[in-house]
Amino acid sequence: MDNSFFEYLQQLELMAFFSGYPLLYAIIVFIAGQTRMKNNFTKRLVSVLPFAYALLGTLYLGYLLKNLYPDYSVKNIKALIQQPYLVAWGLISILFWIPGLAKKKALSLLHSLVFFFLLVRDLFLQLSASSDKSIITNDMNVYTNSILLNLGALALIFLLSFLFPRCKEHIRY
Repeated sequence: MDNSFFEYLQQLELMAFFSGYPLLYAIIVFIAGQTRMKNNFTKRLVSVLPFAYALLGTLYLGYLLKNLYPDYSVKNIKALIQQPYLVAWGLISILFWIPGLAKKKALSLLHSLVFFFLLVRDLFLQLSASSDKSIITNDMNVYTNSILLNLGALALIFLLSFLFPRCKEHIRY
């Protein structure tokens, strides 16, 4: 069987974890940039964005490990991972747990734009061709779920930032 179907499924998995982040990032930075909305709440929300993105990378790693279970051999990894460069790019998001890297919030946005580009590419290719619109439907469903997953990760990290005040020295806002 052609691997393009499995490549598309893996692309949808990656999009489900990472493609909603640019929209969430843009909305939160826009709200935080409004002069009447500048307060500690919005500053803290902006400061935890990269950590929420790192949480998504960690969840994606857990998802990959769950799919590989019980055989973690190189042969099985090669068989299951159809797009190794995209998977590796997605796993790099785990590095945003490092506070020094998390201070550069724009890097998390740039990192996620690769996955947002996959969505835009699919939309452009499907809208320019007069073919079945099921790919657009799939992409929009995955994008909606990605936004919800990103929102949940941000809410969790935001709440944890209040519970662990010792971490405030790493989070500058």
